[in-house]
Amino acid sequence: MTDRPNIVYVLTDDQGYGDTGFSGNPWIKTPNLDHLWSESVAFTDFHTGPTCAPTRASLMTGRYHNSTGVWHTIGGRSLLRKDEVTIASALRRQGYKTGIFGKWHLGDCYPYRPQDRGFDEAIVHGGGGIGQTPDYWGNDYFDDTYFDMGKPRPFKGYCTDVFFNLGMEFMERNRDRPFFCYIPTNAPHSPLQIEEEYVRPYRAQMTEERARFYGMIARIDENMGKLRAYLKESGLADNTILIFMTDNGSADGCKTDASGFVTEGYNMGMRGRKGSEYEGGHHTPFLLHWPQGGFNTHVVVNELTASIDLMPTLLDLCGLNDDDSVRYAAKCDGKSLLPLMKGENAGWPDRMVVTDSQRLVNPVKWKSSCTMLGKWRLINGRELYNLADDPEQRWDISGDHRDLAAQMRKGYEDWWEKVSVQFDEDIPISIGADGIKVTVLTSHDIRGSDTDCAWNQGQVRQGMVCRSYWEIFAEKDGEYHFETRRWPAEENRPIREGIPGEIVDWWTGGKTLDIQKAELLVDGEIWQTCKVNDADLYSEFTQTLKKGNHHISAYFTDANGIVRNAYYVYVKYKSS
Repeated sequence: MTDRPNIVYVLTDDQGYGDTGFSGNPWIKTPNLDHLWSESVAFTDFHTGPTCAPTRASLMTGRYHNSTGVWHTIGGRSLLRKDEVTIASALRRQGYKTGIFGKWHLGDCYPYRPQDRGFDEAIVHGGGGIGQTPDYWGNDYFDDTYFDMGKPRPFKGYCTDVFFNLGMEFMERNRDRPFFCYIPTNAPHSPLQIEEEYVRPYRAQMTEERARFYGMIARIDENMGKLRAYLKESGLADNTILIFMTDNGSADGCKTDASGFVTEGYNMGMRGRKGSEYEGGHHTPFLLHWPQGGFNTHVVVNELTASIDLMPTLLDLCGLNDDDSVRYAAKCDGKSLLPLMKGENAGWPDRMVVTDSQRLVNPVKWKSSCTMLGKWRLINGRELYNLADDPEQRWDISGDHRDLAAQMRKGYEDWWEKVSVQFDEDIPISIGADGIKVTVLTSHDIRGSDTDCAWNQGQVRQGMVCRSYWEIFAEKDGEYHFETRRWPAEENRPIREGIPGEIVDWWTGGKTLDIQKAELLVDGEIWQTCKVNDADLYSEFTQTLKKGNHHISAYFTDANGIVRNAYYVYVKYKSS
């Protein structure tokens, strides 16, 4: 044991505030989370981004996600800028052992991988979810292959169990030194894969989709119970900061109409769900339990707080006040929540906080934005709501509070000026870096929005038509070898060949594509073209590049003249 506290941080994916027993949900059973709620500081007005990667960027850095280059979940804008300092890096500098087990979603290639961003150990799936394009081919939540410090490694069992078990093994190995164990589950993110025994208790009460979603959450709750039992039995519980939170609003715990009002299911009366600028899109639970620090009884914090506050809070709780830590905290957009946890509310500022959901190639001012001040919410710069009187956000009262609306618009304008400084800059994936033998570019990260990128393996199987480029940085002058593929190397299947079976989900079948030609483009110009034959597993190119930023495209053209991206490109540095 050490004087400095350990940190165990559990972050679930697409589980909303209302998808818990402690929120008053009349159907879901989460006894272990409910117990943790009763023994924790509970932040009841805590806000994240409305989708996955943006939230993770602000949690890891203490900065607004737009500033970090992360305003989408795909399209090359889920990559955390390489000059950003993460909480893992800050803790490791101070002697913490750091590990992540589960979902990273801030970059799968150097220099964006978790092992490049402060983690000593990293076992993660690819992309934003199991079965997405960067993930190991064919993963389906059961007996999957994950990337252990970048290398494929098979595991037995259901994904949630695997990630929690890996986390506990990490804690046991490092019990005699301070550690930061980050367990970001991919569950209950779709596809909704879970054994029948977890679905059965809910099926008669609701739709099949919601029953499966709740079953995945029940599995998380079960693992939370095992985690807490391990911490107690190992003697680590007293001096471990245990955090539970979710990354955005509910994905499948409720249905909403076109205006975001809930028509089915439960969402604590909030308007909107995952992706929404309304409260249900970004108002999430945040529980913190630390017996040795005095935080092991139920304390409610009602002040406005946000994901940008996590990093400065952890630096403060761990007593890290060296020059580096002070500098990192000063760079954060958030504030330490320790005063609120101790009941010292008097000096807490009446601050403005902004969240938004861009999901575009380039951000658009005011788009899907929520500016928050106390219980006031300014939506998209136009609609104004007071949650104290109108928690469901049904009545726009901007006309009755013009001065306040103007003040909040000014707050957003100041925020936009700050976060938009680097919007036009590339966020390139490196090729040819020392120690990196092969860089695998996938269509998940080609520049674009949802309709431009084949971001999941089901779209690859369907042969989705998408055309764009990768932002890359050639680390040195010289020749680079490119293999452009329709299927990933582990599938080892010719470009033209399909996969037998009907395409009914992300992991069966695959269309035959009569590919005739492959092309490699550098900075918008066609540099090389080659014919594709029946037996070709990939098309092969060698290209000389100067050190620096480039835009690389790899296209296949079929017999009908349809041009689509190569979904996988393997790049090696050859020689100078």
